[in-house]
Amino acid sequence: MTDPTTSPPRVRKAVIPAAGLGTRFLPATKATPKEMLPVVDKPAIQYVVEEAVAAGLTDVLMVTGRNKRPLEDHFDKAWELEEVLAAKGDESRLEQVQASSDLADVHYVRQGDPKGLGHAVLCARHHVGRQPFAVLLGDDLIDSRDPLLTRMLEVQATYGGSVVALMEVPEDQVNLYGCAELLPDDTAPDDDVVRVGGMVEKPDPADAPSNLAIIGRYVLHPDVFDVLEQTPPGRGGEIQLTDALQTLARREGEGGGVRGVVFRGRRYDTGDRLDYLKAVVRLACEREDLGPGLRAWLADYVAAGFRAEGDPR
Repeated sequence: MTDPTTSPPRVRKAVIPAAGLGTRFLPATKATPKEMLPVVDKPAIQYVVEEAVAAGLTDVLMVTGRNKRPLEDHFDKAWELEEVLAAKGDESRLEQVQASSDLADVHYVRQGDPKGLGHAVLCARHHVGRQPFAVLLGDDLIDSRDPLLTRMLEVQATYGGSVVALMEVPEDQVNLYGCAELLPDDTAPDDDVVRVGGMVEKPDPADAPSNLAIIGRYVLHPDVFDVLEQTPPGRGGEIQLTDALQTLARREGEGGGVRGVVFRGRRYDTGDRLDYLKAVVRLACEREDLGPGLRAWLADYVAAGFRAEGDPR
């Protein structure tokens, strides 16, 4: 736990790795970044930036790669479009267009080589400096009604070190995630905070240390940059962030220690095609403007045996 007589540096910056090729969504992502795929009527990446801003982080660095220019355009001013909407008096759509460019102070850095998540985080070193910072992965959308990142920032301010987000998953799915090994912890009175002793990337279910999977939210101590520089490529020939966190979990003193926040709220996975479709349907069903009509149509569609009107089957 941090010394109560000193005030730890406040987290002010968020890093969003966005250099992936999105091959699971080809051919849609041949010319469109996967982060720009719409989830109802906003690109997935906007939900992530909105989450960071809601937690008080308005300085956002996106780690991008080639063909990611649409990300920059989306968070930039669109003067011509705004002028057209203003001339039409379409205030509602004008506000929607302006919302993305007014959200945060967004910066960009290129990840020249696809060397993994750890390398993407390392690319943020000069922008972040020697302050703790948040990392948000774009494939995980966290419902705005469940402020996970805010809770993680509270835990990091209390205990120092680094904080990862954990979520219980079925045992037969642990091989899809990095899983946490837990240590006894008498210093954490809250049932959603655990002490992490190590992490195993995509373990065989028989060898998994727990069913607590690491999901795409981190609050990291800046010492992670020093560790990542010395971390050799691991699984898949990439520099794994979990390997660096392993080192920090074993370290005592300033910069050492890893806590986990066990998240029991609503999470939408947009990194898989089927889960992406589920996310769109779930979020649309809860919208006041779309939900009633969509829910009614879904009920009729299911009742009809998944046959649309005019289907000859």
